[in-house]
Amino acid sequence: MIVIQGAVRIDPAKIDHIREAARVMIAATRAEEGCIEYAFAEDVVEPGLIHIIERWRDQAAITAHNKTPHMAAFGAALAAFQPKGLRVCAYDAPEERVLIGG
Repeated sequence: MIVIQGAVRIDPAKIDHIREAARVMIAATRAEEGCIEYAFAEDVVEPGLIHIIERWRDQAAITAHNKTPHMAAFGAALAAFQPKGLRVCAYDAPEERVLIGG
């Protein structure tokens, strides 16, 4: 499994405008083969900070995802809002350990 974690900063005044593009992208991505989890979360302390959380079966699934029309459309929408501090990292995760819950 590959875990992707990232963050991007958007002008808090523009955050409402990016939500719809994000909803469309998230829904389409969650339906992709190899997508285990895909979510964006707004930080509760820092307005305009969006956390990116993804889990994928393998690199082939990520490569296919990066070529989808919905990824391209979201990238264009995001660029229009001039994001700051975009950083996304991938981590190889050979196993998962549940720390709390089932």
